[in-house]
Amino acid sequence: MSITPTPSLPFAFVAKMVAKSGQESELAGFLAGALELAQAETGTVLWLALRTDASTFWIFDAFATDADRNAHATGQIVAALSANAERLLAVAPEILPAEVLAAKV
Repeated sequence: MSITPTPSLPFAFVAKMVAKSGQESELAGFLAGALELAQAETGTVLWLALRTDASTFWIFDAFATDADRNAHATGQIVAALSANAERLLAVAPEILPAEVLAAKV
């Protein structure tokens, strides 16, 4: 069986971030505050900031086109995260381009 990406949102990023000890609340606040920046990006159709344990955070975002995904990669959220990474993160963020196989939004 051949699997094709969901036509409306085939492009995504999945980013994993681990907060430095003592910076968990600050990273959570930073990510919550980034929602405003995500809302301003017309090409970012879906943007989620998640927490899976006390220090592990994720961003998942989806785009209709690869150009929109590339624009996001050079946008304000990535720039702000890069500027604050040394202060907030225990290790460099793991940011992976992804292909959306199925979605319900």
